[in-house]
Amino acid sequence: MSVDPELTSQEFLQVHPYHFHGILMASPEILVPVATKSPPPSISVKSDHPIPQSSAIPTNKFYANFFLGMQTQGTWTHPYLLNWTKGSGHAQSWGLSISHVDSNQKVYGPGSPAQYYIKYISSHFSPISTALTLDTLKAFSANLNLHPQPNGPPGITFPLVQGMGFVTGRYNGLTPLIESSVMFLKITRVTDFPRSNIVKYRILLEDGKTWLLYATGSSLDLQTVSITMLKATSTFSGTLQVAKTPSGSASEEAVFDAAAGLFPTAATLSASTQATRGTYTLCWTKAGVDTSRPLIMFALPHHVQSFDNVTASAMTSVQLQTTTKGLATAVLKDAWALMEPDLPTDVGFAPWSLPSRSSIAFSNATIQALNVAGANELSQDINNQTNLDSMYFSGKALSKFATLIYTIHDIAKNATLAKGGLDRLKAAFAVFSNNLQKFPLVYETAWKGVVSNASYVTGNPGVDFGNTYYNDHHFHYGYFIHAAAVIGFLDPTWLPANQDWVNMLVRDVANPSEDDPYFPVFRSFDWYHGHSWAKGLFESGDGKDEESSSEDAFFAYAMKMWGRTVGDAKMEARGNLMLAILARSLRNYFLMESTNQNQPATFIRNKVTGILFENKADHTTYFGSNPEYVQGIHMIPIHPGSAYTRSKTFVSEEWATYFDKGRVDQVAGGWRGILYANLAIIDPVASWKFFSQSNFDAGSLDGGASRTWYLAYAAGLGGASPA
Repeated sequence: MSVDPELTSQEFLQVHPYHFHGILMASPEILVPVATKSPPPSISVKSDHPIPQSSAIPTNKFYANFFLGMQTQGTWTHPYLLNWTKGSGHAQSWGLSISHVDSNQKVYGPGSPAQYYIKYISSHFSPISTALTLDTLKAFSANLNLHPQPNGPPGITFPLVQGMGFVTGRYNGLTPLIESSVMFLKITRVTDFPRSNIVKYRILLEDGKTWLLYATGSSLDLQTVSITMLKATSTFSGTLQVAKTPSGSASEEAVFDAAAGLFPTAATLSASTQATRGTYTLCWTKAGVDTSRPLIMFALPHHVQSFDNVTASAMTSVQLQTTTKGLATAVLKDAWALMEPDLPTDVGFAPWSLPSRSSIAFSNATIQALNVAGANELSQDINNQTNLDSMYFSGKALSKFATLIYTIHDIAKNATLAKGGLDRLKAAFAVFSNNLQKFPLVYETAWKGVVSNASYVTGNPGVDFGNTYYNDHHFHYGYFIHAAAVIGFLDPTWLPANQDWVNMLVRDVANPSEDDPYFPVFRSFDWYHGHSWAKGLFESGDGKDEESSSEDAFFAYAMKMWGRTVGDAKMEARGNLMLAILARSLRNYFLMESTNQNQPATFIRNKVTGILFENKADHTTYFGSNPEYVQGIHMIPIHPGSAYTRSKTFVSEEWATYFDKGRVDQVAGGWRGILYANLAIIDPVASWKFFSQSNFDAGSLDGGASRTWYLAYAAGLGGASPA
């Protein structure tokens, strides 16, 4: 269904700043600025991003397709899909296309389990006759404007808000056209609707689906022009709202009737923590008529699981299918309170697991093995492995050596060996903090962020995984932040000269406040979806996506640990809360146990989604479809928080599906080491046995991992002999 203009018409963790131990107390509001000053002097400023812009627009948010490329790719508010049709499709509409997909309308790829599933969308391009603009772009919302004339004022404004129960168009003296590529079967004006200031229509389509239309403002009378078009008899100023009912029942209609005339315009996020309990609230501003009534908003499954009792009491029986997140539930409430009762406050740098929530004591034999392996690996050239032409691979290597040095210092108790490595690691890190790497970072003022200059130099948007275009920043910068957290923990005197630079990376990815004028709020993490999106300034037919759920979680872990190292209790609290939300959302949408209720039954035996888009899930990676690639990209890096986000049940099922009975030993290269390190979550003895063998092949380690850490991880989870 589409709505057209008529084109001829007009505190607090109390700790010493550089040590771990303390008393966790209430942190009343944790979404406060990291800083508000400009990036460090080592970062040059550019105003000529390859994609021109002039304000702090979030680059990785749900509405980006409306300002990228031809502006015709989809935007998913969940449960609805919106796109500007520009004269394409069966209806040849020039308005905003509004559609919804039921579970039986998904298309599945080959194989059992299915390789992918998708809602197919076709797009065709036509000459531009109207214009589309956006304004008031925020983390959860934006206004979309359709202009009857390219340089004229908007004729319709659509407030786009994630989870909105209606798609609402605010008309300004235009003649509404309601078109559908699925033929109209029956149009009913509901004459007994009890609210006299609202006109209601019930629209039954040829496919048996019922849509509801509500109008407030000036009089609206729709006439049937054809089996695919309805047209108002006169111009209209006011709001039109459309919604789909799951089955067309009277009880479902009553839910939408109760909220008709109201619509959200924006959302405000607040968050706090106390001990191991986190709370976050989504509160919507609203407009329309009868504002004493509650909004209707759709909640995703992980929201429903987290609702407090008051919010849960406002849930209704209305549920609509989303594209990749299961059933969305309609909630009649202007604000949601969501709880996370098990924050990972006790996860630190050392190995950690459930249910013990710690690591076991390390035997003398284990410590000796760690010293032997550590001495060998610290003989490597740190600068050679870290000073690369990629922020991603450089960061992975810095994080690897930081973890290695921590292991030697704090677990193997060899301060002398660790110091030599730490000095070289600090020198390697200084290449980046002084911005002397091959492709230095720049602060660009078009979109307001810190990017590699690689695409400026090479002209290739995809170089270094698209960093210049804001792809994967949470993946790339999380490794640097983690390395800095370790360095600062081991040597607090290093922090004053480096804290601003590291904070800059945190702010680029996860600035928590509009009070910071240099970066948009939460570039990557989507507080509605409960995870980050990796795709930046690239239009996409299937919307935003995320390939590595584990590196998403690693960023939150790294930020948490950096906050702990520098004594920023609110940053640490944000990291803990984000990790808790991620653990829940990954369990619901990415890491599929056999009991998963949100992904299709024909797909969950893949165990991971692969690349999860807004419109599809594809069990593959951008670099290949080998099982170790697809499963392993959701493992890396193995860190203390891995056992928090990857349940033993999931790891056991995944292992039995792909890697047991010797299949793991057929995997070549560094992926084998990743798989065996992940195995420690359920079988630390087997993991220890693999990494401790006398003829261990270092070729089983990838560039972001050390044997020393893997040994410590397996031993800390109980894999080594106590003798």
